[in-house]
Amino acid sequence: MNRFHVHLNVADLEQNIRFYSQLFGAQPSVQKHDYAKWLLDDPQLNFAISTQGEAGRIAHLGFQVDSDQGLADIGARLKAAGSSVLPEDATVCCYAQSDKLWTEDPQGIHWESFHTFGEATTYFAAEAACATDGSSCTPDPAKMKPQTQASASCCAPASACC
Repeated sequence: MNRFHVHLNVADLEQNIRFYSQLFGAQPSVQKHDYAKWLLDDPQLNFAISTQGEAGRIAHLGFQVDSDQGLADIGARLKAAGSSVLPEDATVCCYAQSDKLWTEDPQGIHWESFHTFGEATTYFAAEAACATDGSSCTPDPAKMKPQTQASASCCAPASACC
């Protein structure tokens, strides 16, 4: 099942968990000290909040797909639209292992399309090996230098990664 994805940066995680749990009529499917995610079926939505970026901002929008082919299809559509596409293979981000495609729309809004294939114990892969700057999981395509090996992947800006 493919889902629309929205990731918001928040200041008070617990207050926002209470609000969105009431709004969605469901508790988060994933809840950590700095992150929460709801996987809703009606509407089909992957809604995430975290304290990783500047509060009160949309971190990014995107699509969660259920297969490698679904990700390839979105990549082809992005390229046809004339977008620069930044792939991230086998990355650890938002407590998950995923293959991703990042782009920006004409307004500069970050879009993340991803296929998740596993869980992770940290928000960023880099947390296990180096300090991050606390920025959102959203990379800045102009600064991002993606890693392609699971052990070294990182979705923080390159300056914050190992």
